[in-house]
Amino acid sequence: MVIFDGRAAGTPSGVWQASARLAALPGLALPAGRTVVVAAHPDDETLGAGGLLHRLAATGRPAGVVVVTDGAGSHAGSATLGPDDLVAMRAREVAAGVAVLSPGSAVTTLGFPDGGTREHRDAVAAALRAAVGDEPLAVLVAPWRGDGHRDHRVVGEVCAELAAERGAQLLEYPVWLWHWATPEHADVPWDHLRALPLDDRDLTAKRRALAQHVTQTQPWSPAPEDAAPLHPEFLKNFDRDVEPFVVPEEVPPGLAPEYFEAKYARRDDPWRLATRWYEERKRALTLAALPAARYGSVLEVGCSVGTLTAALARRADRVLATDVVAAAVEQARQRVADQPHVQVRQHDARTGVPAGPYDLVVLSEVAYYLTRPELLELVERLRAELAPGGAVLACHWRHPVPEHAQTGDDVQATLDRALDLTRVATYRDADVALDVWSADPSSVAQREGLVP
Repeated sequence: MVIFDGRAAGTPSGVWQASARLAALPGLALPAGRTVVVAAHPDDETLGAGGLLHRLAATGRPAGVVVVTDGAGSHAGSATLGPDDLVAMRAREVAAGVAVLSPGSAVTTLGFPDGGTREHRDAVAAALRAAVGDEPLAVLVAPWRGDGHRDHRVVGEVCAELAAERGAQLLEYPVWLWHWATPEHADVPWDHLRALPLDDRDLTAKRRALAQHVTQTQPWSPAPEDAAPLHPEFLKNFDRDVEPFVVPEEVPPGLAPEYFEAKYARRDDPWRLATRWYEERKRALTLAALPAARYGSVLEVGCSVGTLTAALARRADRVLATDVVAAAVEQARQRVADQPHVQVRQHDARTGVPAGPYDLVVLSEVAYYLTRPELLELVERLRAELAPGGAVLACHWRHPVPEHAQTGDDVQATLDRALDLTRVATYRDADVALDVWSADPSSVAQREGLVP
């Protein structure tokens, strides 16, 4: 058992923020299906899974929330804040916090003694089963079993058993790990960590929700025993643009080229790029979003059979289109055979980027096959080959797909942060996310001289 005091600063948050391994965590796709978030104490759901709760609510799929203990042990020895007071106050705080994150989420408080989950383990297990209910369960989110706090361990173990019984995916969120460990600590489960990207709205909601937990984040009186149980330095660990979760299985690598080769072996145009209205409409959106009428040099990564390649060729002096599958490359070459300024090459973007410079780079329906570390590495390589004033366009499907290492929204969010360029165009509908980033922040009207 790890010994720590939450009132102490613990490991400085900057140590974690500077960790290359934390920055390169593989992405976590937003869970699909019914999700229940379990907290050992009131506030764990906000600290460890507040961003997840907010993102699920934004998609119209609010998760259920179950809080196991009453939280009465946070101010032991206080002369002004007794256990009975805390039980009522913390119940109100968790309800208010969840209402900020996910107004449609039902909150169930089980009321077990704070610090007493081990002594009541069987009763906790029975109560959790009842609270989760008999409806189909896709994902169970729980405290990480290795977190170092006894209640987190016991509740996490019970949830792991319940997830196995129900055939649900288990996601575990660390809380106290960030306090007692360092990036080099042997107990940090790096091989099992994935990161859910959070946008500014998620972070704002999480901050507002955490502010509802006044008993935990603010001193109750000048007396030492009434100091805030959660140190401000510790709380900075939950104000990141990613929310890490532990997954029981090891993080799989990105898809091998053989996966795509098998797709083209079964059908010449596996995703029906040449025949679906969705694809035709998306190409029109892509071309309309480009801020310049014409580009000197264009790189298209993941060109497939070349439908977008042919359209880009009409707007460029030179186009280099790449794909990892030989069959796709051959079809794309045939499609642009009458356009000598277009070159199609078999190439895996995970191995590098063809030498530029490029005035425009296009990533359309391809980057979600990359793990987050692979995508970050690709961004670094692309930036080195981007011409001064160059632009990057990314366009991706927004719905979850089992074969995708990340969701389309996660890809767009990662690119938005990592490219270090100005976002000059954005489009969203239920199916597709499209953004353009440019080293030249000028609008189209500015480029045309219509406005200053």
